[in-house]
Amino acid sequence: MTTTAPRVDGRVIGLAHHAARAVLETVLARHGLTFHQVVILRLVAVAGAPVERAALVAEVVGALKTDASEARGVVDGLIAGGLVEAVDAEVRITGAGRELYETSAAETGEIADRIYAGIPAEDLAVAGRVLTLVTERADAELAALAP
Repeated sequence: MTTTAPRVDGRVIGLAHHAARAVLETVLARHGLTFHQVVILRLVAVAGAPVERAALVAEVVGALKTDASEARGVVDGLIAGGLVEAVDAEVRITGAGRELYETSAAETGEIADRIYAGIPAEDLAVAGRVLTLVTERADAELAALAP
């Protein structure tokens, strides 16, 4: 019996997102991190230089569709936890933050490798293009709905 692949829609995208995020959050919990914390920690870790705090908050708000007060609270929590430090209006990663980020990223990277193993590169490229377009269109719709 041949099974027809489902057409990509919000449900299929959502199921994939929630399955992958559940894996990620399980790993992060073992490291004492939340999803929002690791998103911010990654942005600061890969920046290579201190990041302007307001721009960091704005990027998180745009990417995660959360409010600025929540994003600021997560940054404050990372500062309080010694994973990033405030330097005037900027934040930068600490040694402990970098170590935690690299350890958790290595573990999640290994899992991602297993999840994506065997999927042809051209299929991944098509999926990437489609999901990028869906994201752009959904962002435009969200902006149009804003008061």
